Amino acid sequence: MTNSPLPTATVKKVARFSEAEAALFNTLYELIEEGKRDIVLDKIHDWHPADIAPIVLHLPYPYARQFFQWLPTELASGVLAELDDEFRTSLLSEATVPRLTPLLEELDTDDAADVLSNLPPHLIAKLLPTLSDSSAIAQLLTYEEDSAGGIMAAHYVAVPNGWSVRQAIEAVRRHADQIEELSELFVVNEHGHLLGSVSLKDLLLAVPMTPITQITDTDVVSVPTDMDQEEVALVMERYDMLSLPVVDDSNCLVGCITIDDVVDVIREEAEEDQRKMGGISADEQPTSSVWQIVRGRLPWLLGGLLGAGLAATVVGSFESELQRAVILASFIPIVMAMAGNAGIQSATIAVQGLASGEVWSSDLLPRLSKELLGAVVNGLVVAVTLIISILLFSTVMNFDNPLKLALTSSLSLFLVVIIAASLGATIPLLLHRFGIDPAVATGVFITTGNDIIGVFIFFVIATQIYL
Repeated sequence: MTNSPLPTATVKKVARFSEAEAALFNTLYELIEEGKRDIVLDKIHDWHPADIAPIVLHLPYPYARQFFQWLPTELASGVLAELDDEFRTSLLSEATVPRLTPLLEELDTDDAADVLSNLPPHLIAKLLPTLSDSSAIAQLLTYEEDSAGGIMAAHYVAVPNGWSVRQAIEAVRRHADQIEELSELFVVNEHGHLLGSVSLKDLLLAVPMTPITQITDTDVVSVPTDMDQEEVALVMERYDMLSLPVVDDSNCLVGCITIDDVVDVIREEAEEDQRKMGGISADEQPTSSVWQIVRGRLPWLLGGLLGAGLAATVVGSFESELQRAVILASFIPIVMAMAGNAGIQSATIAVQGLASGEVWSSDLLPRLSKELLGAVVNGLVVAVTLIISILLFSTVMNFDNPLKLALTSSLSLFLVVIIAASLGATIPLLLHRFGIDPAVATGVFITTGNDIIGVFIFFVIATQIYL
């Protein structure tokens, strides 16, 4: 028997932007500017859509639109799925129904729903009837964007519990072209209620005439349509799942979430937390306009200004003490910096623990006791270091009562580190308990609050000991 040669595989090249980004981008920019469509498409014909999307984002908007219009339908739809909502909506603002319909047909139902959800209502009304999966996509549009229903796909394989393995395999074959990621199929009863799941491995290894119920795993984990996408990601991570069934209030199977969707959720949630921790609006993107940048950041900056003003007021209230000992002013930046650092460290761990599910809002007392113990040790180390530093400097610099100054500054630093760490550990838990995103605690709120407290403690102790 002669073995037939295997067909040559089509391999998508991975663009190495870190090595030749500038030269590559400039070349494409010039070709697009000169209108050389065929040359541009020849250079990127074997690229993955995820590698083309950054090029679209970095091009000037008129060139980005021109470049996108040149892309073949299949490639353009893949690029569309990789773009952020705001830029994608802007890119499609002037697109016509005949152009959008084939693009949306190439996408999975969940990606198509994401694209549609950001388009004007009148355009959605025109587009939906032209799509083959219009009813499924219309149903997805009814769910909140950041819920399980909003990120699930309407295409999945579900078979009745009275079928055999042979019938289930045939069902998989019929749906293979509609489902990009398929690791298991689901078993339902005559009412569509979820009964369990069957992995493809078990399906292929079973005898064809075996009843599907004999290889069904009834210990299946599912989530409701209204569960937050961040909780969905935690469920899939906890149980090492590649796909997760979504059910409605009656336990009827309505969709499936795959691991690639959850990876996107994890990235989006992490980026959102990072923006909030940096005092930036959660909606800001690299493609945001100047007005959106100002609108998202200015409130945080004004909040920081208010906090700094309060800290300055505290310092000003001790003006007479500063006049008696100007050397005290040298320690204000040290106290404020240490307060901010200690608070941010504790708050960051608390926020990450809440996000991963390792820390609960009910862990207030255990977290506080652990942070207090750690803060005491850290505070002692930095306080002793400061004492030694002041005493050493006093041998080459002339200032009054170096021993009292060392005691004042070190005791202040010790107390500030303890208080800042305690606040940093507890405030995120309290915010989470009241339904507020704890990531906001690590921004302006913690830093300015600890600055004020730190300066106040420092001057109170300085008044009592040094002066």
